[in-house]
Amino acid sequence: MPRITREDKARNRQNIVEAAGRMFRSKGVDAVGIAELMKEAGLTHGGFYNHFASKDDLAAEACGASFKASLGSLEQLLEEGADLTGPPLNRVVDSYLSAAHRDASDGGCPSASLVIDAGRHSDTIQSVYAAGVEGYLTGFAEEFAREHEGEITSQEARERAVLLLSRLVGAMVLARAVSHVQPELSDEILRTCRARPLG
Repeated sequence: MPRITREDKARNRQNIVEAAGRMFRSKGVDAVGIAELMKEAGLTHGGFYNHFASKDDLAAEACGASFKASLGSLEQLLEEGADLTGPPLNRVVDSYLSAAHRDASDGGCPSASLVIDAGRHSDTIQSVYAAGVEGYLTGFAEEFAREHEGEITSQEARERAVLLLSRLVGAMVLARAVSHVQPELSDEILRTCRARPLG
């Protein structure tokens, strides 16, 4: 049997992390078994421990990778600057609080999809989640400060960032929680939170 190369091992690990990111965001960490996860990654169950010491270790890495991708998208939106569609933070709100984001439970922002898991699992996972939240707050605060240069203090920009992230995540969690049984309510939550001024 041929030996696995270092590149193959790295690729396999990446496949596991990507599969875990999708599955954990869609179903929650506790609802995903290792066998199911490895099958999704195209690998055998027995190979899991060649890459990770525990499911918690994988969950922390998958959470970090999900935030890295999400924060990269945020950075790109903010760097595009203001254009005909309005200020960058308005575009962030419109994109985040969209039906497409709500319905893509295995993708999108981990702030909303992993919020319960972060609170229930190890300090390691919670620390990675907290770092992701800080990334959002930093990006939002910098943009508020830029958009209102000379009008608000850095503390006020930070407070606005906290309010904005709480609004986005809270609205998305609620909209997803009722979307199958009361789609009109779900749409109302998203629509109302999109329409309110950012402050």
